[in-house]
Amino acid sequence: MKSRRAILFLVLFLCGIMAQSMALPKEGKMRGLHLTGGGNMDMKITSTAFEEGGMIPRKYTCDGEDVSPPLAWTGVPEGAKTIALISDDPDAPVGTWVHWVLFNLPAAEKGLPEAVPPEKELKNGAKQGRNDFRRIGYGGPCPPGGTHRYFFKLYALDAVLNLPAGVTKAELLKAMEGHILAQGQLMGKYRR
Repeated sequence: MKSRRAILFLVLFLCGIMAQSMALPKEGKMRGLHLTGGGNMDMKITSTAFEEGGMIPRKYTCDGEDVSPPLAWTGVPEGAKTIALISDDPDAPVGTWVHWVLFNLPAAEKGLPEAVPPEKELKNGAKQGRNDFRRIGYGGPCPPGGTHRYFFKLYALDAVLNLPAGVTKAELLKAMEGHILAQGQLMGKYRR
């Protein structure tokens, strides 16, 4: 009887580990999003405000002016029609916290200036979604404590997405399925 309980415990334990590993995204990858048409993952995204893995200046956080940092990118593949950007913090105590959702940015754009206005639709036709602060546009790092990582994830898409401004990250991710030609990311940190 004890050996059956031990085996049952072991099976349940292993099932729990397998379920947990399948649910957690690998760092730098987004589960469920696949590149179409043999696209590459070599889009490069940079900022003049901070380096990959570096500290995000206070100016771009809730402790400063809370404006978006300048971003630039290269490697947008031929055939891309639009760019999407998602910025989030996987280290938030309540789960991944979304800081910025932007989509339908024309593929010819090579970056975003500092302080993108918190408007539903930008002059270039791009639309902004709702972040987890329940606002349109960018909401800067504002961790409750400790050092958090902030990912700026860029996607080249083969379509203009038929979505209204104000959508959530989840809604954008669903609409992007099957349309991603290439992607890249930039990670910065902030500590309070």
